[in-house]
Amino acid sequence: MSIFDLTGRTAVITGGNGGIGLGIAQALNAQGCNVSIWGRNAEKNKRAAASMAAGPGKVHSLICDVADPASVKAAMKATLDTFGRVDGCFANAGIGGGGRRAFIDRTEEEWRKMFATNLDGVFHVFQAAARHMTERAEAGDRFGRLVATSSLASLFGTARNEHYAGTKAALNALCRALAVELARYGVTANAILPGWIKSDMTAGIMGNEKFVANVMPRIPVRRFGEPADFGGIAVYIMSQASSYHTADCFVIDGGYTAF
Repeated sequence: MSIFDLTGRTAVITGGNGGIGLGIAQALNAQGCNVSIWGRNAEKNKRAAASMAAGPGKVHSLICDVADPASVKAAMKATLDTFGRVDGCFANAGIGGGGRRAFIDRTEEEWRKMFATNLDGVFHVFQAAARHMTERAEAGDRFGRLVATSSLASLFGTARNEHYAGTKAALNALCRALAVELARYGVTANAILPGWIKSDMTAGIMGNEKFVANVMPRIPVRRFGEPADFGGIAVYIMSQASSYHTADCFVIDGGYTAF
């Protein structure tokens, strides 16, 4: 059996109906993992699930707003009712908001909305997943994977995007803390830091010729990332192969940070 065979495992992917989240879900599913896609858009959820209908793993989708604790609790219950267990939780749902307003003009509402989704949302989802994982570990089944989608904005200064950067830097620290606290339960916690990736969130800026002319020369592999570029790291993290790898920030950026 392959070290990367995920048959019998189940993973939750928030924001798994598009972009990086869908790339992760499809790769996990192809290795036999059952996937539960949590998203706010029913139609996108349906299309995402349909794209994996022929895969070896089962697919399930749920309407969920990660900023709402009750919505998260209901989604976790529904997932457990369907699959009986959750082995991995990819907290990928998030919003962007860069470049449109100077810091001194940032509104309280914008600030709160960003943190409610990008940070509080991960808190709600990770807490629900970790509760299940630790209870399962205490019953003798020690295995769990917590993975947050962070950003290079947590490492670099990004003008007019301080609220987004703040949420992502917090996720890196959250994962390190959880890695230490939950290691005794066989649970790892890691963050994934994407570079410039093609998605709905980046479609606008990647359509800007000036932006592309400035950024592309700084990417050694000379292309923007694709959602499928996150499949390998997701499968590795979900597998037994990564059982000793925790508290890390995986930079998937085509070499952008090195150049």
